[in-house]
Amino acid sequence: TDVLAWVISRVTGKNIAELLSEKIWQPMGAHHDGYYQVDASGIPFAGGGFNGNLRDYALFGEMVRNGGNINGRKIMDKSILYDIVLGGDPAKFDSKSYPNLKGWSYRNMWWVTNNANRAFMARGVHGQAIYVDPAAQMVIVRLASHPKASNAVNDPYSLPAYQAIADYLIKK
Repeated sequence: TDVLAWVISRVTGKNIAELLSEKIWQPMGAHHDGYYQVDASGIPFAGGGFNGNLRDYALFGEMVRNGGNINGRKIMDKSILYDIVLGGDPAKFDSKSYPNLKGWSYRNMWWVTNNANRAFMARGVHGQAIYVDPAAQMVIVRLASHPKASNAVNDPYSLPAYQAIADYLIKK
């Protein structure tokens, strides 16, 4: 992720923080500024250094769920988001490294469940999540700071909880 941000910055002449603000955060109507951690040279760390608040992460998730639209504004082309939902090839996904993610895949920086609801999520290593379930018309944001940098400690609890909420919403 960090290397991708460096490439994007080199191609555009803007750092990833400027681009995120200009192309997504401001146009979607974020309520608060987000910010990146930076290295000693002042370069934003895109491999896990973005910080925002719950409300704006939920707004972002809702924009993604709605095909790039939020509050009557088109922020992203829906083809980009539909490509995420397609997911990658689950057979190529290393499920040995992710025992709680059997049948999942990874595509365009998103973790894709490949379940019947076509749910997908952004994941942080300390348990943070933006879980998008199109079928349940649901976005769940989880802010977390688990001391162990591995979702394996959270997944056995959080993933079934997300699915149970989606199941409830669909049956309602």
